[in-house]
Amino acid sequence: MIFGITGTNGGGKGTVVDYLRDEKGFTHYSVRDLIIEEVTKRGLPVNRIHIGDTGTALRREEEPAYFVNTFIDRAQETGAENIVIESIRTVAEARRIQELGGKIIAVDAPVELRYERITERGSATDHVTFEQFREQEDREYTAKDDSDPTQMSVLKVMDIADYVLINDGSLEELHKKIEEIL
Repeated sequence: MIFGITGTNGGGKGTVVDYLRDEKGFTHYSVRDLIIEEVTKRGLPVNRIHIGDTGTALRREEEPAYFVNTFIDRAQETGAENIVIESIRTVAEARRIQELGGKIIAVDAPVELRYERITERGSATDHVTFEQFREQEDREYTAKDDSDPTQMSVLKVMDIADYVLINDGSLEELHKKIEEIL
């Protein structure tokens, strides 16, 4: 089984991944982590702009579904059958997962709750004002050029998701929603 996880910043993608990995034994692959490795190799500061630009560059240099195909290859090499790929940001990546029989899960929550979550988790890319948070979302959620399959377009990926989880309640409620999908 293959799940691709997409969604809004602070929506709860990582929490869904944690449940699938820790409670259901899925092997986890992170697009973001792979991009951060490349950002570091290129000697760039790790921030949302460089992560986004480097991800787009890698998709252009390799192929639009580069990250998904990389992780599928890794899963096949290790024999992993149930995998979850976190941070699906392009339609090409989502469509590739669906072509392979996988499902896309979109995770969302109200914007104020999402902003509260990211400020609490405090990762290196989360130290932003509410206005900066909204600007980041605008850059990632809609492609500047819809004909370019390498650009991030989270809202379009969410539109084609097989499942949408609204994560505005308790952790137990979210786990119940995941179980319903399973």
